[in-house]
Amino acid sequence: MDARIDYYGNPTTAKFMKYVQSAGKALGTTSLPAATRELVHIRASQINGCGVCVDMHTKDAAHAGETPARLNMIAAWREAKVFTEAERAALELTEQGTRIADAAGGVPDEVWANAAKHYDDDQLAALVSEIALINAWNRMNVIVQQPAGDYEPGQWG
Repeated sequence: MDARIDYYGNPTTAKFMKYVQSAGKALGTTSLPAATRELVHIRASQINGCGVCVDMHTKDAAHAGETPARLNMIAAWREAKVFTEAERAALELTEQGTRIADAAGGVPDEVWANAAKHYDDDQLAALVSEIALINAWNRMNVIVQQPAGDYEPGQWG
């Protein structure tokens, strides 16, 4: 299986990719915990059916020391005992932000308030930005049918 577009072989997508990657690097410098960032990436990617992002972020998380038990439970986080209350709040915000079209009123105030109990303003800004960015990546990859399965940890920086 080949992608419909080679992101780096097309001048328009190559230019766009530089900005998207730059946004990701900027978010990597925030105080939002790295483990939380990966949980957000994985959960949104699961919801959106983005195989390449699920592959990449689960492998990167495992390489960074994330446990198999936690990685295996992300899709069923509500029933799992392996996540902190802060991580659960981030996962809920991720789901609500990813499924925004499913909720006529957008992200409920209770979901936001719960996240705000666990994260300061800068971390909330980073969390919202991470959710938006991974959703952009997911949509790009799903649209072009980016193949998944051969990612090596750290391959993309």
